[in-house]
Amino acid sequence: MRLTLIAAGTRMPAWVEQGYQEYARRLGGDCRLELVEIPLGLRTRRSTGDRAKKEEGERMLRQVAAGDRVIALEVTGKSLDTEGLARCLEDWRRDGRNVALLIGGPDGLSAACLQKAEFKLSLSALTLPHGMVRVLLAEQIYRAWSLLHNHPYHRA
Repeated sequence: MRLTLIAAGTRMPAWVEQGYQEYARRLGGDCRLELVEIPLGLRTRRSTGDRAKKEEGERMLRQVAAGDRVIALEVTGKSLDTEGLARCLEDWRRDGRNVALLIGGPDGLSAACLQKAEFKLSLSALTLPHGMVRVLLAEQIYRAWSLLHNHPYHRA
C-alpha cells in the first residue's frame, strides 16, 4: 500500500525533513510513505487566506490519483488512539486502494479538499506547526504499522 502525504509548504526546517524521513524509511515493504510538497498559495496584505487556500487545495487534489482514498488532517476530525489508527491502516490495506493524506497550509484545507475526503483525522485539538504534523503523522503511521507487525517499537 502506498500512503502519499500531500502537504502545503515547501520550505521546512532540516529537522522536519530528517524526522519525516526517519519514520518513512522504517516502514516495511508492504507500506510506503511518500511526501509530495505543494507550494503555498500567494498571500498578500490585501488578500485573505481564502484565495491561497483554494489554490493550495486545487494543487493538492491534482496530486491525488484516481481511486485513492482521501484522508484530510483536520483539527475537527476524528481523534484516534494508536490502536484505532492501526485498525484504520489495516482496513486501508485490505481495501486495496492507495491513500492520500492531506495537510493544509496556514489557513487549513480548502472546502474542496474537505469535501473530497472520505475521512477527517485529527492528530490533536492543539494548533500544531505544519512541519511538525508531517513528523508526527509519519511517526504515528510507523507506530501503527509496527503494532500490526508485532514489532517491539510500540509498547502500550
